[in-house]
Amino acid sequence: MSTPTSHPGQVAFTLKKLSRASIDAAMQKAERYRLLNDPLPAESICMDILAIDPDNQQASKVLLLALTDQFSQLGTQNKFNQAIELTKSFKDDYSRLYYMGIINERQGTSVLNSGNHGCEYDSYEWLIDAMEFYEQSEAIRVSGNDESVLRWNTCARIIMDNNLGPRPKDNFIPILE
Repeated sequence: MSTPTSHPGQVAFTLKKLSRASIDAAMQKAERYRLLNDPLPAESICMDILAIDPDNQQASKVLLLALTDQFSQLGTQNKFNQAIELTKSFKDDYSRLYYMGIINERQGTSVLNSGNHGCEYDSYEWLIDAMEFYEQSEAIRVSGNDESVLRWNTCARIIMDNNLGPRPKDNFIPILE
């Protein structure tokens, strides 16, 4: 067993390397964990795959989805930033735009489900941003790929079903002395 190194308040392990021959099986496990709504193991597996195959687009996309699966939990700003950073590694414009839409959509639904004051306005803004990314990806999609259309419609339905709208203009007029 590997002995962890200790620093005040922190324990660090040397992570074990995945073999290249096991990438396909590991990828299947990551996708299965996501489907089971268990994003932490999916995230970890994808990080193991990317440690030995940094250009693995499938692992990057599943990692991004696993990160966005966690947006509704507390302290996920780092997950949000990681997801944004991952889009930069995608080799094609369609994927970059589509997955930016996913990030914004999931942030919007997470904010809406929080129930915090003003969440309906914040959610609306995130969902509108997502819809803009989906429209951009739709414009460059390959024939027969309507993922961005389906996601755009989902955002539109969330907005309509929850009566979301833009933040009201501030009508504050300062008193002049």
